Amino acid sequence: MAILKVIEVLANSDNSWEEATNKAVEHASKSVKNIRSVYVNEQSAAVKDGKVTEYRVNVKITFEVK
Repeated sequence: MAILKVIEVLANSDNSWEEATNKAVEHASKSVKNIRSVYVNEQSAAVKDGKVTEYRVNVKITFEVK
């Protein structure tokens, strides 16, 4: 039986929500091992002068505790 833990991570990108999600996983994997999945909990964006300037995600990352 595996023991799994979930952490919540916030990340941003100038290009897309997908890139923001990738950044969250890449950054978390520097200190968290055995990442199993990522769940995009929330997406938002910053807007300036009628244009999206930043994409933001709130993700839940699941990893196995050994």
